[in-house]
Amino acid sequence: QVQLIESGGGLVQAGDSLRLSCAASGRTFSNYVMDWFRQAPGKDRELIARISRAGGSTYYSDSVKGRFTISRDKAKNTVYLQMNSLKPEDTAVYYCAADRGYVSESVAPSSISSWGQGTQVTVSS
Repeated sequence: QVQLIESGGGLVQAGDSLRLSCAASGRTFSNYVMDWFRQAPGKDRELIARISRAGGSTYYSDSVKGRFTISRDKAKNTVYLQMNSLKPEDTAVYYCAADRGYVSESVAPSSISSWGQGTQVTVSS
């Protein structure tokens, strides 16, 4: 099972950018689709981005499409989430997840192998 550690969160102003990182332990990083979720206070956890095992396919939710970019570095066992043009509604705890599924399919809870601990992103207006 891969272990995940997120970093890069913080407090920024609307319109700013942040890059989140999710470092994975173990040699099986490339076996997983990698997902980014977020959870705002009082709301359900929301899937916002996915990237395929080889990095050639991605998915974005409508709420972040055109502003966020997911990428992965096989050599560093790390997945990134570049967040541009941040809005106050992007405020949430952001989690990465290792997913046994496929980008072309819906995420099933049973397909998530590991979760990171989360990193807080706060966007002030």
